[in-house]
Amino acid sequence: MPWSNQNGGGGPWGGGGGGGNNQGPWGQGPNRPRGGGGGGKGGPPDLEDMIRRGQDRLRGVVPGGFNTGVLLIVAAVIVAFWLFQCIYIVQPDERGVELRFGNPKQEVAAPGLHFHLWPMETVEIVKVTVQQQNIGATSSSSSNGLMLSGDQNILNVQFSVFFTVTDPKAYLFNVENPAETLQQVAESAMREVVGRRPAQDAFRDNRQPIETEVAAIVQGTMDRYKSGISINAITIQDVAPPREVADAFEEVQRADQDKQRLVEEANQYANQKLGQARGDAAQIREAAAAYKDRVVKEAEGEAQRFSSVNDEYTKAPEVTRKRLFLETMEQVLKNSKKVIIDEKQGVVPYLPLNEIGKPAQQGG
Repeated sequence: MPWSNQNGGGGPWGGGGGGGNNQGPWGQGPNRPRGGGGGGKGGPPDLEDMIRRGQDRLRGVVPGGFNTGVLLIVAAVIVAFWLFQCIYIVQPDERGVELRFGNPKQEVAAPGLHFHLWPMETVEIVKVTVQQQNIGATSSSSSNGLMLSGDQNILNVQFSVFFTVTDPKAYLFNVENPAETLQQVAESAMREVVGRRPAQDAFRDNRQPIETEVAAIVQGTMDRYKSGISINAITIQDVAPPREVADAFEEVQRADQDKQRLVEEANQYANQKLGQARGDAAQIREAAAAYKDRVVKEAEGEAQRFSSVNDEYTKAPEVTRKRLFLETMEQVLKNSKKVIIDEKQGVVPYLPLNEIGKPAQQGG
C-alpha cells in the first residue's frame, strides 16, 4: 500500500505500525486502557476500578455479599411497612369497621389494638361519642340560617344538633355524606317548624316545643335513610332579625314588651278588684243569710209565744186580757215622756227618774 513503507511500516501519520503493537493511525493502540495503564497522573479516574473497590467495601460490611445484603434490607423494609399498615389502634371513643376487598365485615372493632391483612383489608374509624354540629349563620351579614316565620317575619336562626353514631356500618355506607345530610335535614326541619309558628315563639316564648318537634322530625328522617345516627338534642343558640331591619324589629319588641307589661298591670288590677268584689259579695251573702235566720227565728218565736198566750187565754181569759193590756201599755209608754195629772190637784210634780241616767247638759 502507499503508506506501508513510511517510518518503518507505520501509518501515514507517522505512527509505528510494526512490532505487533497493533496501533492505529493516530499512534495509539485501540485497546489501550484509558487511564494510561501504569498509573499515569494526567488521565481521568478509572470507573471500573472505583466500582470494584466499592463492592469490596460493601462485602466487608454486609455478610453474604452485596446482592444478598441489599435483598435482606429491602425485604425487612417491606415487611416493616406491611406490618405498620396491618396494625391499627381503636381509641375508647371510636369504633372500627374492617373492609375486605371493599365489603364491610359483620363484626365491629372495639377499642384496642387490632390486626388486618393490608392491602386486601382496610379499616374505617368512626367516632361514637356525642358530637355537635352547628347550623346557621355565624354573622349577621350572612344569609345562611334566614327563615320565614308563620307571621311573615324573617329570622336568622342559629342552632346546634347533638348526635351520636349508634351503627358505624350504616353511618359509613348507607349515606354518602352523613354530616352534610344531617345538616340539610336539620335545616329543612327547622325551617318547617319555624314557618308554622309566629316569630315570638322562636325568640323566647316557646323555644322548647320547637326544639322537641325539630328533633323528632330529624330523627325520623335519618331513620328512614338508615344513617345509624341518633339525635340527642337540638338547641337553639340565637334568634335575631336581619341586620337591615334590626332597629325596627327592636322597636317592635319594645312595644310588645310594653303591651305585655300594661296587660299584666291591668290583669293585676282586675284581679284585685275582682277579689275585693268577691269578698264584699260573700259578706253580703253572709249578712243576708244571718238576717234571714234571725227573722225566721223571731217569727217562729212570736208564733210560739202567740200559741202560748192563746193557750193561757183559753184557760183564763180575763186575767190574760188584762195582762196583755198592761204589757202593751208598758211597751207603748216605756220611751215616752209622761205627765201625771190628778183629778183633784191637777198636774202633780214628780221626781224625773228617767232623766237621772242622761248626762248633764253643758252650760252656755
